[in-house]
Amino acid sequence: MLVKPNKERVAYLDNSFEADLLRQALQQEGIPALIQSNESNAYGDLFQSQHGWGAVYADLAQHEKIQALLQEIRSAAAAEQAQQE
Repeated sequence: MLVKPNKERVAYLDNSFEADLLRQALQQEGIPALIQSNESNAYGDLFQSQHGWGAVYADLAQHEKIQALLQEIRSAAAAEQAQQE
């Protein structure tokens, strides 16, 4: 999905698994967005430990939809983790 660089941050992402699930959901819904990792080749995961795995960026008009999708993903992950305990 190509996205113009002037998008606004919607949310921070916790890890690459969450990012992959969100990317799939965004594609299924046809929502244009950019998912960007905080990983740096020069500094490894230094920025990830300080600022989280990464973030999702999109037009303001898409923020509520994206936040709802992300909440669904996080709720499902929490429910699965609770079942395993």
